[in-house]
Amino acid sequence: MGTLYVECNSGISGDMFVAALLDLGADTKALDKALNSLPVSGFEIKISDVFKSGIKAKDFDVILDAEHDGHDHDMEYLHGHEHSHEADGHSHSDEHGHDHGHDHTHGDGEHHHHHEHSTPSGIKHIISHADMTSSAKNIAYKILDIIADAESKAHGIPLDEVHFHEVGAVDSIVDIVAAAVLIDDIDPDEVIIRSLTEGTGTVRCQHGILSIPVPAVVNITRDNDLDLKISNVKGELVTPTGAAIAAAVRTSSMLPERFKIDRIGIGAGKREYEVPSMLRIMEITPSADSDSDNIVKLETDIDDCPAEELGYVTELLYKAGAREVHFAPIYMKKSRPGYELVVICTDDRRSELESIIFKNTTTIGIRRVKMERSVLKRYEDVVSTEYGPVRMKTVVLPDGSIRRYPEYESLREISEKNGIAIPDLRAKINGCF
Repeated sequence: MGTLYVECNSGISGDMFVAALLDLGADTKALDKALNSLPVSGFEIKISDVFKSGIKAKDFDVILDAEHDGHDHDMEYLHGHEHSHEADGHSHSDEHGHDHGHDHTHGDGEHHHHHEHSTPSGIKHIISHADMTSSAKNIAYKILDIIADAESKAHGIPLDEVHFHEVGAVDSIVDIVAAAVLIDDIDPDEVIIRSLTEGTGTVRCQHGILSIPVPAVVNITRDNDLDLKISNVKGELVTPTGAAIAAAVRTSSMLPERFKIDRIGIGAGKREYEVPSMLRIMEITPSADSDSDNIVKLETDIDDCPAEELGYVTELLYKAGAREVHFAPIYMKKSRPGYELVVICTDDRRSELESIIFKNTTTIGIRRVKMERSVLKRYEDVVSTEYGPVRMKTVVLPDGSIRRYPEYESLREISEKNGIAIPDLRAKINGCF
């Protein structure tokens, strides 16, 4: 599939994300198969349509039996004496509790949930036995690892000592597995999340009342380079599980200047604030008529790094999303021979690419500058020839004329199959147009 734009103007939680993907058209059969195979009991799933401020949305609800449902969902309890229960209307939380305890407790024995599945390894063991694809399991593991790392830092304890009272609960495992299964089913090429909008005030957790955003959300956004926007809404809009999902699936924070919307999915939250609690996910197609965009140019001069190692760095940079990478020989101070490494990238990739350069070369500084560039309109298609289908790159020049180029990989494939030299093959194919 193409590109998903996850609009988090009203925050994000696990059940809101799952509901939005279901509303977008994700496969419920894959979800049912995975959840029915989980080696846990005491829950059932309810998927329904609800209305938020007159807007139709999907609701994903994990209903627990009496043994497992020990959460106090009262809004006054969650927000302390400052919050009015009557004003909110709803008495349960966005994530059935995994937004109010799992980032604040670590195994003190006081909580009423069962602890046999409260460690990251215990939860991964459960996920490993679910009937879901290996890629979906890896997404679920990644979400869990992000939460575990945030918890470890929040409490100042090693990862293997982290215990999740809430995230170890059945409903929270369900949310993580459901999110992983559905995003794997949709399989987007890109997931754009510009920022997460959070509320203000306090929230009650297992050990007392904490300020919003809670420590786990702060750690997740910091460690995963997620932009956080604080609104005037009183309440917790971003839950740790929601933030972890965003961190796990996001590939970009840059929204195309122009795009077309193909599908829309809206997931409903459980709480009522002064803004409707909804998460909107749009499947979009960037418009092909954009003739300019913005890039970042990174460059650094290196005089003590072997060329073969720079070749390896080039590979790493391309894998991490660099648009262009090259290095050229130069003469530096005292006529020392060296190399200038130049990387072209989008701004959302800059930090990761800089980290790769610092880690894998001897440089101690990187210059960077934001630049605009003119870009020809371009698209790819497949044409039929006497040698078989050939992938073509088509560009539109400023005067409206068109140039077409056969892709090298297509030429090589046909060349190996038919024994025709690539230059001869290119000339014959170009002669057809």
